[in-house]
Order: sequence, then C-alpha cells, then structure tokens
Amino acid sequence: MGADDFAVRRIPQTAPRIISADEAWHGEAPYAQDALALDFHGAHDEDFGPRPTRSGMLPEPGPFVARLAQAVVEVVSGQRPAPQLIRHAAPTVYAVLARQAMVAGRRRAPGPQRAAVVRRVRVCEPADGVVEACAVVVAHGRVRALALRLEGLDGRWLVTALTIG
Repeated sequence: MGADDFAVRRIPQTAPRIISADEAWHGEAPYAQDALALDFHGAHDEDFGPRPTRSGMLPEPGPFVARLAQAVVEVVSGQRPAPQLIRHAAPTVYAVLARQAMVAGRRRAPGPQRAAVVRRVRVCEPADGVVEACAVVVAHGRVRALALRLEGLDGRWLVTALTIG
C-alpha cells in the first residue's frame, strides 16, 4: 500500500442543530439524541428567574414565621446547622446567617445549652405575597427582637430581609 491508497475525508457534522426557544416550548423541534442545543437569545427574561406567589397559595404566615424565627435563633446561637435554612433564605440573608452560625459555633461552650424560645410573633401583610413580621425571643437570659420580611417566591416563603436585635 502506498500513500496514494488513502483518501482524506471530511468528518461528518454530528452535533444537533440549534433549536430556537419558541420551537422548544411549542414542541415543534425534532427529537435529538445528543445534548439538546437551545438558543435562548429569543427567550424573554420573564420566562426565567423567580416567580412571585400570591399569599393564598402559601402556608399560613403566623405559624410559619414562628417556626422560622425559632430556627433562625437556633442557627445564630450555633445549636442548628445553617444549611437547614438555605431553602427559606435569600442568598444575601443566608450568607449572614451562615457567618453568624460559624462564629457562634466557635464561641459555644461545651455541654448542654438552654435553647432559645420564641415568646411572641406579630405578622402584618403590607401587600399580597409579602409578610413583615417581628418576634420576641428569650435566649440565655436576654430578651431579643427579630424582624423579618418574607416574600412569596416560587411557591414558598423566602426571607429577603432579616434583623436580629
């Protein structure tokens, strides 16, 4: 066999064609076995991201805020791991909670600790899908205040602002 016995052939294109977002959403695109290649340049920004949820489609805010306030106080005092609140807190709020939990974990004395107790919760709804609440908390012989703002996003309450006094 000599060098003339071999021919150079182009490699065939095997990637699927780019499918527009309209074709994908309306089911007009053909099935592709490979990874689905979508063109999202035609999609609208409102198709993606968090979707507001009305209060009627969410759990009752009073009991939810009481349980959430108890969990927040336990995280801040180092008695509960911070990742348990990641689903219910906005990223900026969660970052502050995780940092406070880390500091509290370093300062925490060994042995049993008396748990913080939420004494009273007040809730108001300034708008549909928005709750502003405050809680009175007794922890380690001190009375503290907790203020929260929750917004209904993606079918759940999400803490978007938090202040611990």
